[in-house]
Amino acid sequence: MKKTFLTILFLAVIQLVSFAQSADEKAVAAAVEKLKIAIVEANEAELNKITSPKLTYGHSNGLLEDQKEFVRAIVSDESNFTKIDLSEQTITISGDVALVRHKLIGETHNKGKEPGTVRLGVLLVFQKTKGSWLLVGRQAFKLP
Repeated sequence: MKKTFLTILFLAVIQLVSFAQSADEKAVAAAVEKLKIAIVEANEAELNKITSPKLTYGHSNGLLEDQKEFVRAIVSDESNFTKIDLSEQTITISGDVALVRHKLIGETHNKGKEPGTVRLGVLLVFQKTKGSWLLVGRQAFKLP
């Protein structure tokens, strides 16, 4: 009887843990989507809301920006995405940290430049802070 109870308890705990992970994965996926929309819409308030003040944002050309510079570049059209499509996304949760990998195909029209297309691999790092997933790190690299 005691073994049966412990087995049921153990299975219940595993089910709760897997549910929590699924909920976190869904929340992180939603945060990625919010970030994508905020970038395309150049929505300053949403960009500040979804990113951490400690953000380190790495571009595929080696440029690094903090939160302030990242938001400024998007809002000023210095870095202007007109369309972003994400594919092959994976999300790995470890405690309060989420690693997101995906491919990004985007259309750009940066200030002073001709419209272009980018093909990037991206690693995003989110941290759960006060119940919200905030972007703390991003690194992109050019895809062939």
